[in-house]
Amino acid sequence: MPALAVADALVTQGASVFFIGGDRAERELVPAAGYQLERIDVRGLDRHSPLKASAALARSAAATARARRLLRREGAGAVLGAGGYVAGPVVLAGAALRLPIVLCEADSHLGLTNRALAPLARRVCLAFPIASRSGPRYLVTGRAVPPVRAERAAVRQSVGLGSWEQLVFVFGGSLGARSINEAALAGLVGASFRVLHVTGTRDWAELRTREHGGLYELREYLSPKDFDAALAMCDLVVARAGGSIFEIAAHGRPAILVPYPHATGDHQSANAAWMADHGAAVVIADAELSGPRLAGEVGRLIGDPARLAAMSRASRALARPDAAKAIAAEVLAVAHR
Repeated sequence: MPALAVADALVTQGASVFFIGGDRAERELVPAAGYQLERIDVRGLDRHSPLKASAALARSAAATARARRLLRREGAGAVLGAGGYVAGPVVLAGAALRLPIVLCEADSHLGLTNRALAPLARRVCLAFPIASRSGPRYLVTGRAVPPVRAERAAVRQSVGLGSWEQLVFVFGGSLGARSINEAALAGLVGASFRVLHVTGTRDWAELRTREHGGLYELREYLSPKDFDAALAMCDLVVARAGGSIFEIAAHGRPAILVPYPHATGDHQSANAAWMADHGAAVVIADAELSGPRLAGEVGRLIGDPARLAAMSRASRALARPDAAKAIAAEVLAVAHR
């Protein structure tokens, strides 16, 4: 999603953009956004299995060769690595062709791929300041997010949501977050407020058979447009603390954040603490999450409009709505040079 936001900003500046990606979310999201996607076969390194790691390296070598051919064929003038292992072969191919490289990091911890590729980059755009990453190579831009398009009152009216009704939006990423899914169904079904709960694909088949009904709406997935609308019309978010916190902030939404405990470098805890320290979120550790605990925290916030309003103002103050434009400007600058 950050890469798509930057792509849109580049196109508005007259650039031509194409994607090289793998077999994950980009397979559907990139074509749906109207961009050309060229696929490479690449896998992440398994740090616990030398055999699997060797196989992944062999795939990466072939993927790098294919990426080099694609960059030449399309006449690329610069390469943007948006993080994740799929960026590795593409950035290496770009460097071999002496193309300028820009990297962007969406979290408060520089990921393994970006750490390895940083020496090749003219600029590394950071979502957060990182103490060990300073100097002219690094620039704090915030995380690129799609522009806020939905208007709160219009969206609520379009779905028949009264101005007096309160809505809690629960989500955990494209795959979902099992602990949040379980706690939400255990603690929020039957509440006096509305709940929109997006389970993700992993747990959907099982969770859809559970009793919910009433004011509780269960969905597997939301398109980017519907996700934007859900953030616009809700009063409180319950979510993990990945890069989506910048989308939450862009909409000025207060949040209950449950950091994923196994995130690389525990960066989600740092993300959540950043929101909480500025008064925009309440944090619940994953190990402490339960139906009653979630119900209690949600109930206290929903029942305190003044605190929700203050959290909303704090959240909006953290937003970096121009991050995509700032990253696009860096890409265009190195391309021109």
